Amino acid sequence: MLPLVVTLTVDEHAQTAWNALRRRWFPPARQLVDAHLTLFHALPGEHLAAVLADCAEVAGAPFELTLARVRSLGRGVALDVESGALLRLHAALRARWSPWLTRQDAQPFKPHVTVQNKISPDVAAATLEAVRRDPGPAAATATGLAIWRYRGGPWEHVAAVPFTAAG
Repeated sequence: MLPLVVTLTVDEHAQTAWNALRRRWFPPARQLVDAHLTLFHALPGEHLAAVLADCAEVAGAPFELTLARVRSLGRGVALDVESGALLRLHAALRARWSPWLTRQDAQPFKPHVTVQNKISPDVAAATLEAVRRDPGPAAATATGLAIWRYRGGPWEHVAAVPFTAAG
């Protein structure tokens, strides 16, 4: 069964800006998905029902994210974001799914949006300077969770779990 990816959804303004940065800087041949903030990279597909139920159970009210910094990935560039609510949400899901976590998902959570990856270090350094000058919005609103099936590159959308004003 194909693995599941869980991402955070954000307001349209931030998503549009992040997509524009990714389209501008990400290698076109590797541009298979829009800009995204991944919470979990590879949950077992056979646990889809539990993943959906857990996401719905922990989904609260929308919350704010702030752009903390533009960071070098060595061979790429990322936008690091900060949010106490995001860290709490991730920790709640991580506790539920700890037996299923891959090594990558078990690492400390560093919320970010990858703008560029898998390019030469000198191109990445030039991109870093350009994105630092114009990183897009300083804040975003988290609006929900999206669950995807990983298909070896492209992702297939499975479900959306919106955050509600009532929480």
